[in-house]
Amino acid sequence: MPVSFLTDEQRRRYGQYAGDPTPDQLARYFHLDDSDRELIRRRRYDHVRLGFAVQLGTVRFLGTFLDDPTAVPPVVIKTLAAQLAVADPRCLERYRTGETRWDHMAEIRRHYGYREFGDPSVHFRLARWLHALCWTGTERPSVLFDRATAWLVAHKVLLPGVSMLERLVARVRARANQRLWRLLSAPVTPALQEQLDRLLEVKEGERQTPFDRLRQGPVLQSGPEVVRAVTRLEEVRQYALGLPSFDRLPRSKVLALARQAGAAKAQAVARMPPARRTATLLAFIRSLEASAQDDILDLFEIVVARLFAEAKAARQKARLRTLRDLDAAALILRDACRFLLEDAVPDAEVRAAAFAVVPRLQLAEALGEVDTLAVPEDHSIKELRDRHRRLRRFLPAVLDAVHFGAAPAGQPVLDAITHLRASGHRRHLAASAPVDFVPASWRREVRREDGGIDAKAYVLCLADRLRQALRRRDLFASPSLRYGDPRQGLLEGAAWEAARPTVCRTLGVASTAGEELNRLAERLEARYQATATNLPTNLAVRIEPDGAGIDLTVSPLDKLDEPASLKALRAAVAARLPRVDLPEILLEIHARTGFAADFTHASEGGARVEDLTTSVCAVLVAEACNTGLEPLIRPDHPALRRGRLGWVRQNYLRAETLTRANARLVAAQNGLDLARRWGGGDVASADGLRFVVPVRTIHAGPNPKYFGPERGVTYYNLVSDQFTGLNAITVPGTLRDSLVLLSVVLEQATDLRPTEIMTDAGAYTDTIFGIFWLLGYQFSPRLADIGDARFWRLDGGADYGALDALAAHKINRPLIEQHWDDLLRLAGSLKLGLVPATGLIRTLQTNDRPTKLAQALAELGRIIKTHYLLAYIDDEAYRRRILIQLNRGEQRHQLARAVFHGRRGELRQRYREGQEDQLGALGLVVNLIVLWNTIYMDAALRQLRAENFPVHDEDVARLTPLGYEHINMLGRYAFTLPEPVARGELRPLRNTADLEEALI
Repeated sequence: MPVSFLTDEQRRRYGQYAGDPTPDQLARYFHLDDSDRELIRRRRYDHVRLGFAVQLGTVRFLGTFLDDPTAVPPVVIKTLAAQLAVADPRCLERYRTGETRWDHMAEIRRHYGYREFGDPSVHFRLARWLHALCWTGTERPSVLFDRATAWLVAHKVLLPGVSMLERLVARVRARANQRLWRLLSAPVTPALQEQLDRLLEVKEGERQTPFDRLRQGPVLQSGPEVVRAVTRLEEVRQYALGLPSFDRLPRSKVLALARQAGAAKAQAVARMPPARRTATLLAFIRSLEASAQDDILDLFEIVVARLFAEAKAARQKARLRTLRDLDAAALILRDACRFLLEDAVPDAEVRAAAFAVVPRLQLAEALGEVDTLAVPEDHSIKELRDRHRRLRRFLPAVLDAVHFGAAPAGQPVLDAITHLRASGHRRHLAASAPVDFVPASWRREVRREDGGIDAKAYVLCLADRLRQALRRRDLFASPSLRYGDPRQGLLEGAAWEAARPTVCRTLGVASTAGEELNRLAERLEARYQATATNLPTNLAVRIEPDGAGIDLTVSPLDKLDEPASLKALRAAVAARLPRVDLPEILLEIHARTGFAADFTHASEGGARVEDLTTSVCAVLVAEACNTGLEPLIRPDHPALRRGRLGWVRQNYLRAETLTRANARLVAAQNGLDLARRWGGGDVASADGLRFVVPVRTIHAGPNPKYFGPERGVTYYNLVSDQFTGLNAITVPGTLRDSLVLLSVVLEQATDLRPTEIMTDAGAYTDTIFGIFWLLGYQFSPRLADIGDARFWRLDGGADYGALDALAAHKINRPLIEQHWDDLLRLAGSLKLGLVPATGLIRTLQTNDRPTKLAQALAELGRIIKTHYLLAYIDDEAYRRRILIQLNRGEQRHQLARAVFHGRRGELRQRYREGQEDQLGALGLVVNLIVLWNTIYMDAALRQLRAENFPVHDEDVARLTPLGYEHINMLGRYAFTLPEPVARGELRPLRNTADLEEALI
């Protein structure tokens, strides 16, 4: 890592005021307590006292003294002057020219215990702390630099020169990387080293190295492709045979090293120093074993699901063909059975009377016809048997190749797999074959009348149950990145007992169930009584008897009227926004934030080239607009040549760099006053954006509602109340929202920490209510049909007035109390990031045979859900706030669709990583547009106020930065900026004539 990794902007801001401190910062760093005042009071003159206070506040806030002690924001001077009763703060100018300021610096250092960076103990402690951060995480150098700066400020160490601290960070980070390479490569023997090096050699008769070839996963959705995926896994295991594991090393560091290898060329890896090359290949092949196994399971699930869907469709088609025969047989049976209901026919003569109308032979034939044709609609065993041969082509290979493990609920399926392996997948199975996994609907087919096992039905049933067990994670794979054991990493034993008090304090819940449930009971009781009290005046809610139950209806929200002042302001602001090409937005925002510096080379070599920013922005435009690189290539521009753009896309565009750049943009938006008028960042909404994927890939799923006859993916994203995208997950098909909601919330890496999450009804389950509450979030879904919701009570004898009949269900309190400790352990493990959220939620949200822990979590969620439902029906403003935030997400999706216009808006990436990177680039570019719009809307509002245009705060709060009519996304891709804009100045707003035209 080269020493210089900071941008010019970061260097300029180091040890300087970057803007006005916030009110919280003023209160924390610039408040003078009694001892401060006593020390300052010894000074005779106002300018000396104020100067001393300014220097004291500055060193507390920045960690250093300024060359010019008066170069501080006016709000700082004003705050300190008010505390010291200095009438004229302008007197501070006299302090700048005096010599006493140097004595004051020494006195502050001595009196308040500030130390120099050169102190050996300080240097050692900081280096050790930085090494721990580098060893356990993957933060980029600039983030480590900022954290080191904060550490120095917190420990009263005066900041050193920027280059000195920069060198320390680079040196410690390099040392941590070298330690990782050394520990990974040390157990590798010369024979194993030769085995790894063969990955980089091109075999005779081939064109690719195994390193490049094995990275290419399956793309077709067929049985033969499953077999090829198994062959790939077996080859990977041959290269991994005998290699040491790295269980004791930080998983995040090893996976980051593997990702870097996955993005590098074989020649680049071959040129690495020996220790690094060995470590990189070891991390690569071990993680590739896990991902190759995951690819098999992805493909297995798709192919088996298609096989069962085809059988069901064939069954339905066959039924349509036989309906005429079935109807004829049913009519014959009707004629015969009619005599059973004739009271005039004696019982002894019923058979004779029936046979007189319908001959016995004809009746028997009709009965056989019905028995043949009238089978359960969802039971397509005959059609499945016809497809058994296709299943046997790949199922034995999958069962033998994948290393399965099981939770208690999945053990019967694992027993059946073990039996098939032991039997060699023979076509005839012994009667002793395990059948505990067989559900009631299959038992008649699997177990023959003679007590034997029908091998075809057994295998078909096992394939179906295996697919379902994998979905629920009752069955898991090892090693695996996506199908691993979701319970692995849960706090247990002594580790849990030690962490328990901290977890309870962090989550804000009581350590005993009784105490916490009593609090919840009081809150629920108060909420019921308040809602019941307000019910007579709540015209939007109607509660009426409906047969044996209660019918609850909540009227839809009326559309808010838009006052003339809002329409005029919206048009005036839009008319002022400069017309701009999309590439210029990226370059301009980089000039303001330096976001492109977060895109670093995958090999960690710190490779930089001239005008890299232009190349990065061009690649982002190509990915976000879905046009490919061709429209952006300029042979006369070195930064836009085909080779350069391809190199940048290959080495710089990846999940970690996109995440870092996005965090910078979110922080920049949060620092704008206009954005804070829209929201404080404590609210976010989650929803999915669908994309058709017309290419052959296993990482896409069907859904006719969204994708028609094609397959597609869902880009499930989290949007703040400041219109910025915080995080997103790419999901094949349309997976249930609740399975990924928690992941997208917990894994977001921006400065914003939303505490209220709003969604559509698709993410609404009792379990989600429970786990979100335990983690300290308010879950607020928009309910499509609240009349179907159940209301629960903790106190069976409570009287809730008009709502009493509505609260018809009672919470199982003993179940929550029994599992309270496990619930805390679960929430604590999630909060600390020890377990994957998606896999764990899968195990908890099973409709059949849920575990006791899942039942307890659902019971807890019903308490929280009921409290939310009561607030939802009681407060129209609350319902409208949810609607407004969800509409922001929908409007953001419209902007994303407009940006992603190339190739008919279809995503044409075959592999999961490519899909995630391209949609990540789209989310980043949308955030760039939002930030650019906000900056210029703020400038437009300032100008309008200067022109005495009526600007009302309530109208400003309803503006949106998601407009794009002034942005050209088509045709022209010029990567140049006007010189004043490149220097950080704003573009000129459009003139008054444009404004008048817009208002007409």
